[in-house]
Amino acid sequence: MSKRIVVDPITRIEGHLRIDAEVDGGRIANAWSSGQMWRGIEVILKGRDPRDAWLFTQRICGVCTTVHAIASVRAVENALGMSIPMNAQHIRNLIVSLFGIQDHIVHFYVLSALDWVDVVSALKADPKKTAALAHSISDWPNNGVKRFKAVREKIQALVDSGQLGPFANAYWGHPAMTLPPEANLMAVSHYLEALDYQNKINQALAIVAGKNPHIQNLCVGGVATAINLDNDATLNMERLYWIKQLAQEVQGFVHQVYLPDVIAIGALYKDWLRYGAGVTNYMTVPDLPMDPKGEHFDIMGGTIFNGDLSTAKPFRNFNDSYFRDNVAECIAHSWYKGDWTKHPFEEETVPYYTDFQDDGKYSWITAPRFQGKPMQVGPLACVLVNYALGHELTKKYVDYALEKVSALAGVKVGPEVLHSTLGRHLARAIRASVLIDLSLKHWQLLVDNIKRGDLEIFNTPVFPRGEQRGFGFHEAPRGCLSHWIVIKDGKIKNYQCVVPSTWNAGPRDSRGIPGPYEASLVGNPVADPEKPLEILRTVHSFDPCIACAIHMVNPQKKELSRVKVL
Repeated sequence: MSKRIVVDPITRIEGHLRIDAEVDGGRIANAWSSGQMWRGIEVILKGRDPRDAWLFTQRICGVCTTVHAIASVRAVENALGMSIPMNAQHIRNLIVSLFGIQDHIVHFYVLSALDWVDVVSALKADPKKTAALAHSISDWPNNGVKRFKAVREKIQALVDSGQLGPFANAYWGHPAMTLPPEANLMAVSHYLEALDYQNKINQALAIVAGKNPHIQNLCVGGVATAINLDNDATLNMERLYWIKQLAQEVQGFVHQVYLPDVIAIGALYKDWLRYGAGVTNYMTVPDLPMDPKGEHFDIMGGTIFNGDLSTAKPFRNFNDSYFRDNVAECIAHSWYKGDWTKHPFEEETVPYYTDFQDDGKYSWITAPRFQGKPMQVGPLACVLVNYALGHELTKKYVDYALEKVSALAGVKVGPEVLHSTLGRHLARAIRASVLIDLSLKHWQLLVDNIKRGDLEIFNTPVFPRGEQRGFGFHEAPRGCLSHWIVIKDGKIKNYQCVVPSTWNAGPRDSRGIPGPYEASLVGNPVADPEKPLEILRTVHSFDPCIACAIHMVNPQKKELSRVKVL
């Protein structure tokens, strides 16, 4: 007898997401992913100056701000055939790498760790045994008996107060929560430390980008970060070394805490290495450009089909036709007028709301396709493509992580286990390890360039008459992000954002083929339909950001709401 589960809203994400699942015999037989909110940036941008687009697109989301800014300026520069100074390229690379590290730390510890870690169970832990466990997987200096005892006392104080704060709503004692108490105590201790270290990397980002969220230093043609080593109001050596110090501190946390924690949870929940694969077509875009035009990159991009790493095919530059010509979005099951599949340059955004219809329209999110196929995007796609294409840092951390998982789990595992719910978490920790190392590399490249006397940060854009089309991509923390712009006589004629959570959270297409969220849930176990923890585990592993995934327009142009700022 099948049972329908509706989880609405999915919490610990950005935005409003509904998941419907049919459970039969203790496993999910079918699933629907429905975006329950909408936005209007694309419509707002029409008729505006393309140089202003990045400021607007940052406001798509309060979390993914930096990523839309980067993709937007790249789209305009691509339309104009521009290159940018190397200082601007290095500064942008610092921004995107620092932001990605912060985002990944927050995702694991704050947004998804509580799907695996039973905080209440940590009260039963022996601090001495916890320290022994922690030292067996990492030499992090805070993994001591005194620290774990203090954390256990802090948890007890929260329980005694009756106000559990961030630990108030979770499925404590759920039968799928199987970590030993000591592992739970170790994870809670690292959860609390993660709050400090994500703040450190945020500080570094704010120093180079002006503020965060909603960075202030980008512009079409480069950056607005003035470089003057003799001026306290500009980017000088004091600020540069402050950034380096903060990044080095976070590097220790990523390598000695974040990555080992994910390895430990993967090994202790080794049964979950079989669940959650779903769509095994992967797409990632290259990033951290090493030249003014974006023809060489420090992180590779490309596609993999059917989970076969030998099929890896690269995207080579910011003008790559393989990427440009094969992206489309389908609205057959989305709340927009029509049932078309169109390239982003040709899209329109006309809402058409119906009730939730299993076989009809049921989401505000569109269904992106590449060569007509659903693609999983995100850190897992990035890691698999880079591993397949021979990216040295990625191979180093993948091989290290799989070796450690094998040792802890007592069974040899290879890259195939990455096609899973826990594989997405491990890939995210691996990507954070790669990014923190590369952030320091690009810091050094920037400093070296300044030492050579190069202080250039900006090339002036020129908007010719007529129409220009361009696209800009960025490998955001949640995966492949692309902005598509049509400019006519110096004004925006059309603008579309195809974002990571659209690729992953999208509904079925016109052929009924499910998107990655939907496909990844099918076959997963559900121990208690009244407490569908397993659904949360798999959905959270994608790090949903539904605010980014939605379109919005009010065709009557009436006021939707009024907010009083206190």
